[in-house]
Amino acid sequence: MKKLNGYLLAGVALLTFTVVSCEDFLDKDPISNYSNSTLGVDNNTDTLKYTTAEQAEALLATCYSNFRGELFQLDYFVNGDMQSDDAYAGASGTEFSQFDNFSIDATNKNVERDWKYLYKMVTDCNTVIVNVPKITDQALTDARKKEIVAEASFIRAWAYFDLVRLYGDVPLVLDVVTTITADNVAEVYPLLYPKRDSRELVYDQIITDLNTALDGVPVTAPNKGYVTKGAVNALLARVYATRQPIDYTKVNDYCDAVINGGYSLLSNYDYLWDFQHENSSEAIFEIQYDGNWNTGTGNWAVSMFLGTGWKKFNTPSNDLVAAFDAENDVIRKNSSIKFEDVTGSWTDANWPTSTYPFIYKIRDEASTSNIILMRLADFILLKAEALNELGLPGADTLVNQIRGRVNLPSVSPTTKEQMRLIIEKERRLELAFEGIRWFDLLRTGRAITVMENVRGGNGELLYAGKLQPYKLLWPIPQEQRDLNSMLTQNPGY
Repeated sequence: MKKLNGYLLAGVALLTFTVVSCEDFLDKDPISNYSNSTLGVDNNTDTLKYTTAEQAEALLATCYSNFRGELFQLDYFVNGDMQSDDAYAGASGTEFSQFDNFSIDATNKNVERDWKYLYKMVTDCNTVIVNVPKITDQALTDARKKEIVAEASFIRAWAYFDLVRLYGDVPLVLDVVTTITADNVAEVYPLLYPKRDSRELVYDQIITDLNTALDGVPVTAPNKGYVTKGAVNALLARVYATRQPIDYTKVNDYCDAVINGGYSLLSNYDYLWDFQHENSSEAIFEIQYDGNWNTGTGNWAVSMFLGTGWKKFNTPSNDLVAAFDAENDVIRKNSSIKFEDVTGSWTDANWPTSTYPFIYKIRDEASTSNIILMRLADFILLKAEALNELGLPGADTLVNQIRGRVNLPSVSPTTKEQMRLIIEKERRLELAFEGIRWFDLLRTGRAITVMENVRGGNGELLYAGKLQPYKLLWPIPQEQRDLNSMLTQNPGY
């Protein structure tokens, strides 16, 4: 276990980050909102004294508040969709054009800021995991302590899962240093500048954290914004479907736990996105918003994707629209993409201004739309993938269950290879613009093959020769390497 100050790891700039309020989410303020009466020696924020049940709840609220920031309102979808065959950058600018053309370099501001955002999540969770068990306030029961640590362990696992998928080997930070003194500087200082740990070690820790979470979180919660056993089982299924080599037996087991966990598909696909059916029976984990910009609980992602106010990001691709049309998948296409006439507003090389597509899964212009991060259909299709790869029957039944909801005919492939491609396509159309497509292509080893064959509106190959194997990982941010000489760079950058 490494002991280091997570803020310093991600750069001193992390200290300038603010934490949004969690009103109506956990009904607690983040710890950053507390007065100096909670500070330790000489009002040093590194020596906060956590002594009460209220402070424990506030620490956990700080962990959850990360889900309401820019990382999950914009970058989560940029990373999962814009890099794939489902979307173009949309807006201009160096950072996103690099994503669009597979020309990302180590100075890309998004690559830098997501490193910071994710290590801030880690640091917030470490503060909970290290400190809450030490609180002796009798108002904080042992059962609630276990639950708080379990929820923080899930959130830390989520952060590391994103880190390892984006950057590969990353420093594994599991503790915090509260105070550096003359007596311990020789021990602590070198640990503030750690080397990268292997992906295997990071995945081991992710699974350890998720097992801790599974043992401590509740089965149900007041809304889908809290971590429950269903969310933990879902993330475990994703982890085992991503770590190489894929363990399809465990994927199948954890998908079963989700499917049998009391969730059910909504009867109408559009109900998932009409913001009248939030926290539904299909949702497993869902970021909660109420539209209140003053408390940081408004969802500004709608402005990013619907272009309300300025040119937006993540333009649906010609290739994805063609895939919907080839399948005659009218219901999911109309729920996922909205076409508008933007003549006079802006131009785009990929689409005519008279029929310009927008992402339509986040659509409430009052900024109250929740964001679904996990839902049942994903894990029904992931189980189908596992059954197919294990050579077991039943994959077609699961796929047809998902297709039946949107009035598509059943499929009946005769080979494993045929079913593999059908599941890949079905996941693409069912889960478009949910931050999943790029990571599906990565984990199945299909990214280069698929992207080499993506065509634009005129039938031209858009990415031929652009996606080299080393570009499947992001570079380590140069700013971080300037701060820490122990951070090596990924090959090719």
